[in-house]
Amino acid sequence: MRFCDIFRSIVLLVMSVMLLAGFTVSSQGYNRYKEALEDMSLEEKVASIQAKEGYTRLEELPQIYVNGVVSVEDHRFYRHFGIDPIAIGRALLHDIQARRYVEGGSTITQQLAKNLYFTQEKELSRKVAEVFMAFQLEQKYSKDEILELYVNSIYFGDGYYTAGDASRGYFGKEPSEMNQYECTLLAGIPNAPGRYAPTKSQELAEKRQRQVLRRMEDCGYLSQEEVETVAAQMVALQ
Repeated sequence: MRFCDIFRSIVLLVMSVMLLAGFTVSSQGYNRYKEALEDMSLEEKVASIQAKEGYTRLEELPQIYVNGVVSVEDHRFYRHFGIDPIAIGRALLHDIQARRYVEGGSTITQQLAKNLYFTQEKELSRKVAEVFMAFQLEQKYSKDEILELYVNSIYFGDGYYTAGDASRGYFGKEPSEMNQYECTLLAGIPNAPGRYAPTKSQELAEKRQRQVLRRMEDCGYLSQEEVETVAAQMVALQ
């Protein structure tokens, strides 16, 4: 058998294995998604979040806070259908370059799906189940409803699981009363509450806040002058 024939056979074998593995993982993920819904319907899960004592309506939150969350978590949130192929491709490239799982490319909708039903485990089948659930969320709820549920189901540190509770806990204010400094600080905390909560480290919290400000400027939500204004507030509070 010629070398080219051997090589072609190896390539076909590898592709067949990859397709079989992909089908298996997809099947497992779909089964996890269906089992999750059988345990509790999406409507029931959503109702349980909305029943929280500190549940915060989107209209109670300053627009700059909402824009900050979208900028750092999923800047194409209002344009995608639950998953972001561009972000997934970028994340895959970074994972390959790092030779380990360093970035997931999850959208806000996918993160909400994970918070509602799944664990933090880094398994492909869980990721597939999360995608199916994200599609279900996008079919049944508006973007604003999904975003509202998201900011009421993420961890802000210090025992706060809603944006309203975090605002009252960290700043002693109702969420609608937060200023630019407080909004942009709060938007960065859920990325790593153990590091970025101001009660843990004000320095790290403001380092993350600067990342939020840069993303907001890049996304067109803040002008350079507005970023400088918030930066000046940061200096004044030191």
